[in-house]
Amino acid sequence: MPRAKNNKHGLGKHPTYEYWRWRIKLCEELLTAGLSNKINETGIKNAIPLLKQSIKGITNNDVFKDCIVVADLGCSSGPNTLLVVSNIIDIVHEVCQENNREVPQFQMPQGLENNGSHIYIAKTSPPDVYQAYGKQFHIDFTKFLRMRSEEVVHGGSMILTITSRSSVDPTSEDNCDLFELLGQSLIDMLKEGLVRGEDINSFNIPIYCPCVDEVRNIIESEGSFSIEDLNVFKINWDPYDTDYTNMNHSNELCQVHGKNTSKVIRAGLEPLLVSHFGNSIIDVLFKKFEKHVADYLSKKKTRYFFLTISLTKK
Repeated sequence: MPRAKNNKHGLGKHPTYEYWRWRIKLCEELLTAGLSNKINETGIKNAIPLLKQSIKGITNNDVFKDCIVVADLGCSSGPNTLLVVSNIIDIVHEVCQENNREVPQFQMPQGLENNGSHIYIAKTSPPDVYQAYGKQFHIDFTKFLRMRSEEVVHGGSMILTITSRSSVDPTSEDNCDLFELLGQSLIDMLKEGLVRGEDINSFNIPIYCPCVDEVRNIIESEGSFSIEDLNVFKINWDPYDTDYTNMNHSNELCQVHGKNTSKVIRAGLEPLLVSHFGNSIIDVLFKKFEKHVADYLSKKKTRYFFLTISLTKK
């Protein structure tokens, strides 16, 4: 195969540093312009006919019996996050109706239906709510470790960073308060007639922040890895806030922290919220959330709690 000629970016058998900087810059520009997301969206939509054909084939071969498990291995953030899954749900519903099958129902851990108007674990949640979250995390994290153990060689290392909490109490401030403020923002919109109560009651954020002991116990009971090191650290809600004292900030600075925190949470949760509540509420919701966070931070400072673990395959 003939060797590519060098161009001004150093593209040859061994691309230069300048070439890679040019490629990175181009990617940054594409992402900034939103073109990358548009390309992904177009690709996903073009694959829908094939997706529909595949799902129909599964049902015709009688492989699909009582349930169907969907795994989307794409990006977990951005506007296209749930595009594939939402289309699969629509196709499954359509195929079931065509074949006179009962349409499957969404599943959530047992106990979350008792969480009332809360969208996450709250200080007033009954015990079966946070027990349901903890049980599901135990199942998922155990399975995660088992799967990774099949990929890591004997003596190999794996480093994990997990959003955790500082206390064994699942209703601790660093676990609950941020999502309680988001829930309060939804309640505000309910009072204004912008969202429905049943939509809030049926929404639960699928995130669980375990304490250190929970993580340690699951790793030890699963048995594939040994713990070499374990460290904890905290990060301010506003990632641009480098002040780790507990001094009260000015109202103006708290408003900045509220705005930045709102952007961070929106980046992670917007696709999930849009799929449940629709797109029309999002801007108003996060404006209200921004104000709640600013007011909260004017009184006290709560931080994310992270756990970093070094593991070795047995």
